Amino acid sequence: MPGPYPPEYGAGPGGPQMYPTTGPQWFPQQQNPEPYPDNPPSAYPGMLPPPVQYPKRRRWPLVLGALLVVAVVAVVVSIVLATRGGDQASASGALSDASAKTAIQEYLDAMTNGDDETVARHTLCGLFDAVREKRSDLALAGLASDAFRQQYGRAEVTSIDKIVMWSPHQAQVLFTMKVEPKGSRRNEPRAQGEQQGVAQLLTQGNEVLVCSYLPRTAGQY
Repeated sequence: MPGPYPPEYGAGPGGPQMYPTTGPQWFPQQQNPEPYPDNPPSAYPGMLPPPVQYPKRRRWPLVLGALLVVAVVAVVVSIVLATRGGDQASASGALSDASAKTAIQEYLDAMTNGDDETVARHTLCGLFDAVREKRSDLALAGLASDAFRQQYGRAEVTSIDKIVMWSPHQAQVLFTMKVEPKGSRRNEPRAQGEQQGVAQLLTQGNEVLVCSYLPRTAGQY
């Protein structure tokens, strides 16, 4: 039946169809396409912005850390050297228990035997060789020896009880000695057994000198 639609549109069952009945239509292909340009224009308008400058890392924390490490190493080295120095001083006999015991025993033996020169060398505390006139010093040493021999027949240092360092070369020493009485006058007690004494020591070169001696139960000699 003729109708209002063009003849290329066919009528289907139930009514007319709005789709064309002709075959597919092909689009024309472009002949000789243009090549892709070598330097295409940038999509960013204008000039590119300058590169971003990132902040530089601060190096002072690293320098501070290195200085702290150097300081710690220096402290450790100084402690090690001080410890080794103390060990060497002890090994050489300067103000150790052994050297103190030897010096005090030498001083007590000199007073027991009446060796006034050795007693004076100790009590002058390093000045003996420089003193020109020694007669008064030898006389004082003789008096100290006489007083010691009147009280003790023999004295032997048995232990060093305490060393108090005043400096690397000076010390006060509390020691114990075993004494034998010389004898006693009438109504006087006899010193015997063990008793303590105090000595002040000085190291000078390879010598350890007894500058003063004080028994804990008697006067100073």
